[in-house]
Amino acid sequence: MQKIVFFGGTGMTGQCAVRYALQKGLTVRLLVRSEKTVPEDFKEKVELIQGDVTNAEDVKKAIAGQELVCVVLGTRNDLKPTTAMSDGLTNIIAAMKDASLKKFSVCLSSFLFMDPDKVPAIFVNINGEHRRMLEMVKGCGLEYRAVLPPHIADEPQAKFATAYDKSPGHSRSISKLDLGQFLVDCLFDAAHSEKVIGICTIK
Repeated sequence: MQKIVFFGGTGMTGQCAVRYALQKGLTVRLLVRSEKTVPEDFKEKVELIQGDVTNAEDVKKAIAGQELVCVVLGTRNDLKPTTAMSDGLTNIIAAMKDASLKKFSVCLSSFLFMDPDKVPAIFVNINGEHRRMLEMVKGCGLEYRAVLPPHIADEPQAKFATAYDKSPGHSRSISKLDLGQFLVDCLFDAAHSEKVIGICTIK
């Protein structure tokens, strides 16, 4: 039974990814700032490490003894300038290297496929943070899967498509359930290793 640690596992997409990992039979660990944010339906089924992704020691503790890493960090609806996610990813990559871990998936944004000048002004700050993260991922030397979804919808699962280095173009949304599942499943497919992956629902 493989062990996977989630960073951002209590967010909208993160919860879906955690539930799918449990359903898949993986042993799941979460780094959480507070146990209060962990949904009751899986609180007793996962191992919780209390801490903050921006604290390198907390991240090391979370990664120790694991085999796979899934990064679903977000800011909820806070669009102000931040480096918390890229600082956290710096810690995750460093801890993975220290622990000789290779495989991780990370959720970013399909805005990264656009010319920066065409990104809506409201998303410029968060897009800049995602761009910092993507450059870090591409240069990390690990077996990453950088997943770039469009709007993440609170919708049932549906057929979806993926493409490398571009959006598949069928729609401008993806079900949170499908995205959560793909963030886990892509870790088990060598074809996705070291790829930037667009994903969207087929409509």
